[in-house]
Amino acid sequence: MIEDTMTLLSLLGRIMRYFLLRPETLFLLCISLALWSYFFHTDEVKTIVKSSRDAVKMVKGKVAEIMQNDKFGGLDVLDAEFSKTLEFKSNNVAVYSIQGRRDHMEDRFEVVTDIVNKSHPSIFGIFDGHGGEAAADFAKAHLSEALRQQLLSYDREKEKEKDEKERSDGLSYPSILEQQILALDRDMLDKLSAVYNEAGTTCLVALLSDKELTVANVGDSRGVLCDKDGNAIALSHDHKPYQLKERKRIKKAGGFISFNGSWRVQGILAMSRSLGDYPLKNLNVVIPDPDIMTFDLDKLQPEFMILASDGLWDAFSNEEAIRFIKERLDEPHFGAKSIVLQSFYRGCPDNITVMVVKFKGAGGKAVEQ
Repeated sequence: MIEDTMTLLSLLGRIMRYFLLRPETLFLLCISLALWSYFFHTDEVKTIVKSSRDAVKMVKGKVAEIMQNDKFGGLDVLDAEFSKTLEFKSNNVAVYSIQGRRDHMEDRFEVVTDIVNKSHPSIFGIFDGHGGEAAADFAKAHLSEALRQQLLSYDREKEKEKDEKERSDGLSYPSILEQQILALDRDMLDKLSAVYNEAGTTCLVALLSDKELTVANVGDSRGVLCDKDGNAIALSHDHKPYQLKERKRIKKAGGFISFNGSWRVQGILAMSRSLGDYPLKNLNVVIPDPDIMTFDLDKLQPEFMILASDGLWDAFSNEEAIRFIKERLDEPHFGAKSIVLQSFYRGCPDNITVMVVKFKGAGGKAVEQ
């Protein structure tokens, strides 16, 4: 009896070794365990999937909230993700500005329109500060008012001399812009150097009258216009140390440029012209001289223009920005908010400020003020 039992156990052992230890059997066993785990533990699986879906919905919801939570008029601080966020909306002008990934918000902007006398030119400005906020704050506080006062005086004189083709004093919108920007830089240097403040700023300013657009630029903020055919027309050109003209001037002044992530004057400043920056101004390697361009609105018949700090242009080309805004002009901020957020999501590390100015009618003369 014992002998028969041992024989049976031995036979069962051989059968188990033969069938269970075969690769095919082990594979089927694994599949069976996986299926059993799925069908008998669906609650845990569903919990994991639901948590993932909830996380995705939360992110999408936050993005939608950011994209849709538009406010009108004045300045407002919102969206903690971007630290300091500013917006402006008035008639045909909209601005959206975020601190982004920088530790400090150094961008400033200005919009001045004369609602009493619409024949006076509107003033639009972008000031991208560096080394602190002081220079950009100074430019915002003083330039537009100085321009406004001189433009009012100029227009009064022009009214008296309507029949004369040229003014005896030689003043024009370009000359007024140049004079006031250079005067601003002198005043800024006096004030900031007295307290050893090395801050500087770009300066992009546009004067818009009924038939003419005049744009002055110092630094690497940039303006672009969309003409009647949808083409991107550059309103300014960046002042960069690697440009041949700038490089020769810097070398002639005894300075140098070096590459540290980007080309920099004296290894410090990533632009070759600016306002402020008194240590580099003392070396004469950085200058405040603006480049000024004038555009005939009757000829161009523009639809809109973009004025922006270099945070936008780090993420968008001129042509791409024009296409992007053109498709979003019906949005509350004329696409300014959307393109700022898109620049941020593309990884821009800088402050980002975008101003969109719509021109009235298909002929695109002056904005409605």
